[in-house]
Parts: sequence; C-alpha cells; structure tokens
Amino acid sequence: MPKYWMISNRNATASDLGKNRSDTLSFFTADSGNLKDFKNWQPCTAAAFRAALISAADSFPLIPETEHEKQKHVTVFVHGYNNDWRDAAARYQQITDDLYSGPKSLGICVLFTWPSNGATAHYLADREDARASGPALAKVFNTLFEHSLLMQQKAADGTALCKAKVSVIAHSMGNWVFQNALFYTWERNNKPLLVSLINQCVMVAADVDNDLFGNGEALSDNRSEGMANLCYRITALYSGRDSVLGVSAGLKHFGKRRLGRSGLDRSPAFLAPDNVWDFDCSALFPVKERDIHSAYFWTPKTQAVIRAILQGYDRNIIAG
Repeated sequence: MPKYWMISNRNATASDLGKNRSDTLSFFTADSGNLKDFKNWQPCTAAAFRAALISAADSFPLIPETEHEKQKHVTVFVHGYNNDWRDAAARYQQITDDLYSGPKSLGICVLFTWPSNGATAHYLADREDARASGPALAKVFNTLFEHSLLMQQKAADGTALCKAKVSVIAHSMGNWVFQNALFYTWERNNKPLLVSLINQCVMVAADVDNDLFGNGEALSDNRSEGMANLCYRITALYSGRDSVLGVSAGLKHFGKRRLGRSGLDRSPAFLAPDNVWDFDCSALFPVKERDIHSAYFWTPKTQAVIRAILQGYDRNIIAG
C-alpha cells in the first residue's frame, strides 16, 4: 500500500508539476523518500489510484460504533497560497509522518495541490487560481460522494461495512478552493440533505470571510451552503497573532475579516449553523513563534487539537 498520495490540477510534465492549471487531474503515489523530488512520485491513472485507495481503506480495522474515535480516516489536505508544489509536498509529508503514520496513525492523507504561484506578490492571482480550482477538487469529492452512497447502501443491506471516515484539512487560501469545490459538489448532487460526505473539516488559518456561514442552516445560493450541509462538523482554527492573514486582509481590502485571524463573526446578525464552531489557538503557540500561519502543523499542542477534532471528540472536551 502506498504511504503518500497526491492529486493535482497543475500542468504535469515528465519531470515536474507546473504553475498553470490543467483541464485534467493527475494522480501520483509514493512509498518513501523526499517528496519534493518529483522522481520519488509514481504517476498512475485515475482508475488505478481509486482502486488502490479503496483497497487501502478496506484494510482498515472494523471499529465498534461505541469507539468511533478510533476509526481511521481518508483525509484530503488542501494547501494554501504562496506554495509551489514542492512546498506543498513538504508540508504534506510532515503532516502525514506526524499524524498518519505509526501506531497512532489516523489513516491515509491525500494531498490535493492546486497551482498556487509560490510568491507573496501573486496573492490576487493565487486567489483566482484557487477559485478556478474548485471544479477540479469537486471531481475528487464527487467520486468520494458516489463511493460513500454505494458503501451506505451496502451497509444498509448487510453486504459491507464502512471502515473509514472522510475528512478534510484545508490551510489558508486552500479553504477558498475547498469552499468552491463543495459548492459544485452540492449543486451537482442536487443539494442532498441526508448525506454527510465529510465527517470532519478542519479549516486551518482560513483565508476566507469570517461571515462565511452567516446564513445559518437556511438554503440559499451562498457558496458556503455546500460546506455546512455536506460536512458533519466544521472547525475553524484561528489566531489573532497570524500576521500573514493581517497582510491578506490589507490586500483584499473589501468584504469581511479573515476567519483564520478573527474567528467567526460575533455580530448579533450572524447565525452560524450548529455544526460550525471556532477555536482560538493563540495561547497554544510558543511566545517566540513567528510563523503562526503555518505553525499549527508543527506545534505539539495544535497538532493535538487537530487530532482530537478528526477523531470526533466533543467540542467542549477539545476546548477543555
């Protein structure tokens, strides 16, 4: 079984992944080595990737419902802006090695890398690439949605049991990619209200408006509607110490505050769905930490929070 998995809508060559969007998705797996070295990735077809991923998930242990916190995950990690594919691969490898390896492994993590330009000066260009990458990521979620329905049907008639949960970790502007992707999945599948495609969604330092879920649970044309209805629970991790999102707010200069810097909108008119909550991580970072925007992924205390969220512990227990 491969240890590392990658899907991309970047333009792919025989020796690299580029900075431009592609109309087709590329699929890769790797067993070991430095993932920033493209030679360590083996390309494969969409069918082969899907078959291998299904087989790997089927090897997970069957966990009693009363111990659901121990159930394994298939997690999609969506990186942020200012990342070329090598930066994204390095961050993904660190997350996989820390949270998805060894006896306490959460399961399998899959990297979705979109064509961020890898430069701070290209913020607005990255934002457009992030929006335009939504349909590509939606193809991944559509496939997961179809497989989820199939497994639920088999579980209902007693021919199979589901061994894995689907979860998402989205970082920074990757949350804008994710938001757009679930909107397309939500629309394509006729706004299903009886299916939770994603068990846990962790929005890390999200570079999106903090009134994203302001419509509550009402049906609307808001692009966040798909997120609130296709996810069992959404957790936004934020910190007022995040200087990167302070710059982002200045560059955007319209709309609302950044969710990853200010948390959910606290105004009286804001009505978040019951399955959406936020958690201030400011006190969990070392005092001298300078890169708060990315430190969620290597700080032990925030790693523990991310693990507990994915395991499905109650929010009050996590906060405590």
